[in-house]
Amino acid sequence: MPGPDFETVVADYYEPLFRFAISLTRSEADACDLVQQTFYMWATKGHQLRDVSKVKSWLFTTQYRAFLESRRTVTRFPHSELTEADPDLPVILPEAARRLDALQAVEALGQMDAIYRAPVSLFYLEDCSYQEIADILEVPMGTVKSRMARGLAQLKLIFAGGNPARHQPRGQGE
Repeated sequence: MPGPDFETVVADYYEPLFRFAISLTRSEADACDLVQQTFYMWATKGHQLRDVSKVKSWLFTTQYRAFLESRRTVTRFPHSELTEADPDLPVILPEAARRLDALQAVEALGQMDAIYRAPVSLFYLEDCSYQEIADILEVPMGTVKSRMARGLAQLKLIFAGGNPARHQPRGQGE
C-alpha cells in the first residue's frame, strides 16, 4: 500500500514541524532551513517507511536528528539516563498556563536549556505522548520524564522572573 504523497505530507505537517523547529533553533531562518531539510529527507527516503501511521514520528525524529547534527560542533547533547526524577520538582499549574499568551510561551521556551526545550515543545506544542517523545528523541522514557520535570521547573523560574541557569543543580545538566 503506497504512503501519502509528498504534497499531502507537507500540507499536514509543515506547521507542526515549523513550530518544533522554531522551538529548537529560536531563529526563523534556521527553522525554515530545518523544515526544508526534513521534507527533503522525506522526499528522498520517505518511501522506505513501511508503516504509514508512523509518518509524524518519522518526520519529527528526522527533524530532531538534523537539528542535533547541525549543532554538533557548537553544543554537545549527551544522553544519560537518570534513574529517578525528583517528584517534588515544581510544575506550572493549569491556571498559570492559561494566563500566558503564545508570545510569552515561545520567549520562555527560548530561554530554556536546549536539552529540556525539545521534550517540552513536543509535549505542549505538538501533543506528543511521552512514548512518542522518547522515540523521536531516541532516549529512554525515564530521561524524557526527568527532562520534562526539569524543563517545567525552568519554565516556572522563567515566568517568576528568575534566571534558570542560576538554579541548575550541579551534575544534573544531562
